[in-house]
Amino acid sequence: MDDERAVAPRVLDNKRDASKYRVLVEIAARQPAVSQGEIADVLGVTSQAVSDYVRELVDRGYVEKRGRGRYEVTKEGVDWLITRTDALSEFVSRVSEDVLGSVDVDAAIAADPISEGDAVRLTMRDGVLHAIGDRRGGGAPAGTDAPTESDAPTESDAPATAVAVTDGAAGEAVGVTEFEGVVEYDPGVVTVIPVPVVTEGEPPSVDVVTDRVDESGFVAIAGTEAYALATRAGIRPEIRFGTVDAVPQAALRGLDVLLLVSSDELSRHTTQLRESGVRYEVHDPVGDSA
Repeated sequence: MDDERAVAPRVLDNKRDASKYRVLVEIAARQPAVSQGEIADVLGVTSQAVSDYVRELVDRGYVEKRGRGRYEVTKEGVDWLITRTDALSEFVSRVSEDVLGSVDVDAAIAADPISEGDAVRLTMRDGVLHAIGDRRGGGAPAGTDAPTESDAPTESDAPATAVAVTDGAAGEAVGVTEFEGVVEYDPGVVTVIPVPVVTEGEPPSVDVVTDRVDESGFVAIAGTEAYALATRAGIRPEIRFGTVDAVPQAALRGLDVLLLVSSDELSRHTTQLRESGVRYEVHDPVGDSA
């Protein structure tokens, strides 16, 4: 294991080894007809430098010269590439998991005043990650609500936790890291109301829409006809653009969404909802208003 771990720094720290590795990769990709000038352009070095690297690779038995401008990577060269590539892959994986993973910072809304270093519990509210400080010690800070039973963690809840890396008053964004557990919440349901395009008939009654707004609370509109219906109903939608992607994302974050969509846009939206694994219900506006 120690020998394998030592290989990656040797390729990364030694510029000549790193360049030789890249040249061998380019030869393997282009063989048997190899243009040293093209390799030089790709690597950003001179043709003379590439020629020197190729000569060294031939001398080491990693590359065999077949004629003018014709080269092939030998079995020894392939083995050398595989060894270095595997070591680099392990090195990158170790950096990603052990180094970058440990410093990954996300943002959350402080549910109450939070100080750097505080242990917090994470929950999803209105589709946004919230951080709840541990207020069980000395009671709730001034100006905040007292903790409730729903806030208190239980063994069965196995709440998601993190550590705050910035200070924040209630309602402010704070940085959190060292995540443990899973933030559990129920995905939302999308209620879809198709609105006929102007060439297909009259729009549904505004009552069909207003009766459902309170049930969902979060409204999205797609298409001019849907916009006109929402305007007549006095509805201010949360999403007006990019609804094909935005509506599934909102539902996956736990929001129930009412989607008013012009009929010519319906299939694109329902297809994306299905592919995203989002529950949705399509309501016939004519049937609902009858």
